[in-house]
Amino acid sequence: MESKNRDIANFLENAKSNDYEKFEVLQKLRELVFEAFPNVQETFKYGGIMLSLNEEFGGLFLYKNHISFEFSYGYKLNSELKLEGGGKYRRHLKFRALLDIQVTALKDLLKQIELIDNGL
Repeated sequence: MESKNRDIANFLENAKSNDYEKFEVLQKLRELVFEAFPNVQETFKYGGIMLSLNEEFGGLFLYKNHISFEFSYGYKLNSELKLEGGGKYRRHLKFRALLDIQVTALKDLLKQIELIDNGL
């Protein structure tokens, strides 16, 4: 899945050439986001891919040992997944391999994000 945004395309190309396994995880997470939100907007910010609908709801960031899916209003999310973070709002999930992605549970989180983004 390519991006029309030049900065994101460069980010993805660097990820692909530096650590293909993380690149695959990143692409799978993006694929799930785009399936849930075909009109999602991606911007390159803070060294990662920020995602927005009506407002920014999260982002995907590469780290040395994992990929982090950050949720701007993570404290409002209910999930069987282990959301990490102790800040006031933000929570995140860490992924180290494709097998770490629990598709059904992640899709549930994305549905919750849509409700929150729509003010429900």
